[in-house]
Amino acid sequence: MTNNIYDFVIYTDGACSGNPGPGGWGVLIEEKDSPPRELSGGVANTTNNRMEMMATIKALQTVPAGAKIQLWTDSEYVKGGITEWIDKWKQNGWRTASKKPVKNVDLWRMLDAEVQKYEIDWQWVRGHTGHAGNERADALARQGLLPYL
Repeated sequence: MTNNIYDFVIYTDGACSGNPGPGGWGVLIEEKDSPPRELSGGVANTTNNRMEMMATIKALQTVPAGAKIQLWTDSEYVKGGITEWIDKWKQNGWRTASKKPVKNVDLWRMLDAEVQKYEIDWQWVRGHTGHAGNERADALARQGLLPYL
């Protein structure tokens, strides 16, 4: 639930049946004095990391610019990428420390553009451990992939 510090508390998750394979993404958005919002979607052929990223992008595209957000993800890839690695990737022309092209650069560019609009407190939660917001985002991600199975 939101508190007085944040305008929104957001939970994101991605799912994939096979990797690559059909995938889905899910988002739970909690806002002060409003009912929770749920978003989901999917694609026919993708990877789990792409769905984790897409969930985060879709969530941020839904809330107004300037919002203070606490964002929960169970993806170390998303949290590590956006909070630790992305500045070096950009400095290196979207290449890793080993000079290889960054995977999913299209989505990293989109996510980078979105995060500039907000004040975000990034939180990581281990998946499938009973954390209510994460479990709901996971269910939404699985729902999003169903049409593609």
